[in-house]
Formats: sequence, structure tokens, C-alpha cells
Amino acid sequence: MDTAQAKRKENIAEYILYLWQLEDLLRALQFSPEAIYSQLVATRDIDEERKHLFLVWYMDIVNLLREEGKEEKGHLAHTMHLIADLHDLHLQLMRLPAGEHYRKTFARLEAELPKLRAVLGDKEMSDTELCFRALYAAMLYRIKGEGDKAAVTDTVEYISPVIAELADMYRKVETGEIDLFKTDGA
Repeated sequence: MDTAQAKRKENIAEYILYLWQLEDLLRALQFSPEAIYSQLVATRDIDEERKHLFLVWYMDIVNLLREEGKEEKGHLAHTMHLIADLHDLHLQLMRLPAGEHYRKTFARLEAELPKLRAVLGDKEMSDTELCFRALYAAMLYRIKGEGDKAAVTDTVEYISPVIAELADMYRKVETGEIDLFKTDGA
């Protein structure tokens, strides 16, 4: 809960990946309140009231997964909407003056996208979602101890800078630090 809130504020990409990992963890714990409490809550050095709040938060995610029919696989609509928002920003950055640096960063990844798309097998998926799915797969490989494979390293090397810059631009737009439609001379 605290981690998610901090990540949401600081880095939207890390927040999305964190929630995806949490979804899989909750599935691994079979949505059991007892298992969730013992594995994710009881070990925290916080008072009982906060522990209860954490358990309720985890169970809220469990309930959302159930409501959306994602007990076995898939990601919550919330994160998919955020990815759609990021993709909208990506499209804006690809055409607006404010995206000049982003376009250069993205150009290094662009040639790799057809290969990634072939591996993930979904021709309709946005480039942004494709990048998130590839990053998440690479993260899972690393957790399993298979993170030294060339494909995983290449994925992270090409995609991470693009997603990092996109997330940073998202934060700047969200906080009003930049206005995409304002030109320097205006």
C-alpha cells in the first residue's frame, strides 16, 4: 500500500509493474486472506491497525481481480487504463516539439518492436503495452534466476530508457511541470 502510493507518485511505470507483480503474488497465495496476512502483512513492523489496513487493501485488489474475471491471468483494468494513458502520451510525444528527445530515444527501440511483437504474438497491442509486457517478462526471468539470458538483457537495454523517459514525461505533465502544447517561444 505505502509502496504502491509512493511508486504512483514518483514513477508510473514502476507502479504498473509493481501492481502486476502483486497480482501474480496474490494469485500464488490463492487469494487466501490467511496466506496474504502471514506472507505480506504479519512480517511488517507496524501496529495492528495499520496491519488491518494493509490486509484490507490487498483484499480489495483480490476482489477487483475476481470482479474482472482475472483470477488466473490478466491485469486489472486500472493498470491497463494507465498504459493507455501512457500510450496517448507516447503518440503526442511522437508528433509534438516537446517530444524531440523522446523520439530519439524511441528510435533506438523501434527496430526491435516487430521481434517483440512476434514473441508476444499480439498484433493489436499498442507499442506501449508491448513494452510493459516485455519488461514484466524480463523481470520475471530475473526473479527466476534466468535474467542473464541475452534476450532479457536486450529487452531491458532497449525498452527501459524509452519507458523511463515516458514515465518521467507523464509525471511532468501530471504535475504541471511541462505543458506539451506550449512552445519555448510562446
